[in-house]
Amino acid sequence: MTPVYLDHNATTTLRPEAAAAMARVLETTGNPSSVHGFGRAARRVIEDAREKVAALARVAPAGVVFTSGGSEANHLALAGCGRARILISAVEHDSVLSAVRGADIVPVDADGVIDLAVLERRLADDGPPAMLSLMVANNETGVIQPVAEAAAIAARHGALVHCDAVQAAGRMDLNMAVLGIHMMTLSAHKLGGPPGAGALLLAEGIDVAAAIRGGGQERGRRAGTENAPAIAGFGAAVEAMGDTAAESRRLAGLRNDLECGVRARVPNVRIFGDGVGRIANTSCLAMPGVGNETQVMALDLAGVAISAGAACSSGKVGASHVLRAMGVDDATARSAIRVSLGWTSTAADIGRFVDAWAALHARAAVARNAA
Repeated sequence: MTPVYLDHNATTTLRPEAAAAMARVLETTGNPSSVHGFGRAARRVIEDAREKVAALARVAPAGVVFTSGGSEANHLALAGCGRARILISAVEHDSVLSAVRGADIVPVDADGVIDLAVLERRLADDGPPAMLSLMVANNETGVIQPVAEAAAIAARHGALVHCDAVQAAGRMDLNMAVLGIHMMTLSAHKLGGPPGAGALLLAEGIDVAAAIRGGGQERGRRAGTENAPAIAGFGAAVEAMGDTAAESRRLAGLRNDLECGVRARVPNVRIFGDGVGRIANTSCLAMPGVGNETQVMALDLAGVAISAGAACSSGKVGASHVLRAMGVDDATARSAIRVSLGWTSTAADIGRFVDAWAALHARAAVARNAA
């Protein structure tokens, strides 16, 4: 039986258009910084991709800084913003939580949504100019943050706003001007491009200090020869996404079928964030009495791939910091898994997951009763 892949928030399937674009570039020679014809051809590849990535968030191409991925882009934003005071929400990705020391952690409510009243009070405190980093959508629960409202609060206090939009790209509309933010992080392999390519997008008039220096590439913001094949794949993946709204509706239908299916089989299942807005492809659910590590392994044996949380935490056994920030007790948090859909997901995939997950629950119940 063909394995089912439902871990698209970790990395999604490479789009054929991205693979073809990368193959074309791999067959050519030329450093994008060279002035001869080979170099100019390589430069055109990068600048074409820059325009496509810029269009995703309605920014000028000059505001796109290509990086090795989302984690590097997050570090570049927070460490390079020039602000002495950094505020981040308690549910950010580890690459944001670890980017700078001494960041001010803003709490979230039981659904994982940032507490705007606390944010207002923190920003109102006297202190140096601040930067707020607030993800658009959570990588574990899919919960969408009130970015525009938070940005309006930040604007009243002269703070910059950075958003990690890695999970939101391709799953909801992104317009930096409408959101009122200054920086945005994207990653190619979350939307059908290759790993090894990401970007930090900058609003007009905003700049960052380079963390990697020495070559002057990316307008002096990130030294090193650009990864032209991966960047070409990034641009091709963005172009291939097509109608984001239609795809989100399709994924929402599949996600709703999944959640209705598990509720019908296991009525006491807990689904995190289901009372607020979420990106359409993500469901985080807890199986009472069965650890997430057990679920991941059992489902893998059944031919269904899911995760126990963020991929960057793979191999770690413990409760999610996201669920802890939401006030979830450790026992429940340790029984939570993430199911994330992608552009290749089908109704048959959902059926396979529901059957395998419910069968595991039934086996665990029998084992508990026999103990």
